[in-house]
Amino acid sequence: MSNLPTVAIIGRPNVGKSTLFNRLVGKRLALVDDMPGVTRDRREGDASLLGLDFRIVDTAGFEEEDPESLPGRMRAQTEAAVAGADVALFMIDARAGVVPLDAEIARWLRSGATPVVLVANKAEGRAAEAGLIEAYELGFGEPVQMSAEHGEGLADLFQELLPHLERDEDDFALDEEDQDEDSPDAPLKLAIVGRPNAGKSTLINRMLGEDRLITGPEAGITRDSIAIDWQWHAPDGVERAVRLIDTAGMRKKALVKDKLEKLSVADARHAIDFAEVVVLLLDATRGLEAQDLRIADAVLQEGRALIIALNKWDVAQDPSSLFNGVRGALDEGLAQVKGLPVLTVSAVTGRGLDQMLKAAFETREAWSRRVSTGQLNRWFERAIETNPPPAPGGRRIKLRYLTQAKTRPPGFVLFGTRVDELPESYRRYLLNGIRRDLGFGAVPVRLTVRAPKNPFQK
Repeated sequence: MSNLPTVAIIGRPNVGKSTLFNRLVGKRLALVDDMPGVTRDRREGDASLLGLDFRIVDTAGFEEEDPESLPGRMRAQTEAAVAGADVALFMIDARAGVVPLDAEIARWLRSGATPVVLVANKAEGRAAEAGLIEAYELGFGEPVQMSAEHGEGLADLFQELLPHLERDEDDFALDEEDQDEDSPDAPLKLAIVGRPNAGKSTLINRMLGEDRLITGPEAGITRDSIAIDWQWHAPDGVERAVRLIDTAGMRKKALVKDKLEKLSVADARHAIDFAEVVVLLLDATRGLEAQDLRIADAVLQEGRALIIALNKWDVAQDPSSLFNGVRGALDEGLAQVKGLPVLTVSAVTGRGLDQMLKAAFETREAWSRRVSTGQLNRWFERAIETNPPPAPGGRRIKLRYLTQAKTRPPGFVLFGTRVDELPESYRRYLLNGIRRDLGFGAVPVRLTVRAPKNPFQK
């Protein structure tokens, strides 16, 4: 887990917080749009500014609303982010000047213990001059003038942050203990995906033991994919590092009309690309739907390891019949991978979460598994002896040897003559045998065929 100091960006909606966040982390991690209120949950990333490394937190726009409303729950997340930060970047829009909500945020920040650096964004051009003068009214001294969109003013921001973020050399040494991604002790990158309102954010909050993500009865609350580093205290007493990734609900493509929802779904697919294991969370009160199979197929096509979790199991009706129905529909609808792990959980009560995490670590182990060439070819010889390849047109297909080219996901290369005529059914026979006999379970396995080059071909 990171020992970097933390900086939280706070301000009213649409002043450019997510734009600055993306610039500091060097990636377009946070969704950005002209519409106010795009960011809802607080999003974290590792930032670097002129050699100064820190953890940056993007927060929702600070609004005065009923605490039980969605904006009110967003504000609670923002308050928690500021309370846990080493310094807060209070951002205003220099072109718009100081508005009443800016003054309200300033009063709230002055009442807290977190140091504040005032940032006047969109400060390029003469249109910002009046706003820069008004900024002194907020009581935080001279504002840092910058343009997050164009990268202007970063040197001044560095000078203001440096006194709050400087640390001893011993502290920096702790951050250099990053694990190799392929190491079994490296953090498990676990993405939670599913349709809207399946309970993804509630599930993660239950694991963390805190209301880290905004939840509620409204569908589609989550927009950004939020990554959270966490330590799982396994039942055997061992602590395991996990990077939990919450994603936006993924509806049927034809139903996604709104621009922001399209961005959110694209962000969720991007999160799948960088996960190791993906948990597809189903709503047990609704069962398995066609969209769930589409999501599962997309995960497998991307080569990620997949686990199916039936949420809301504590209120499911006729659970035995439901489980068997889901199991059968998965085997039929995802014929390329038989026997996917199907687990029952409850995000409300916490039932089954330890079993789900245990299965996730075991699945990652299979997904990262490498088989020695000797073991692989002993199995291969037995496989073709048991079921020799066909001879289309009376001409024999000769399979010479099999080698594992990669892991994560496992990829194999089959060499032989006339392998381009190998039927798909025989490829499936080999793939199913590899999964069954060599310890790969239900993870996606790739098989590529190659023929040796013929020097006399021309």
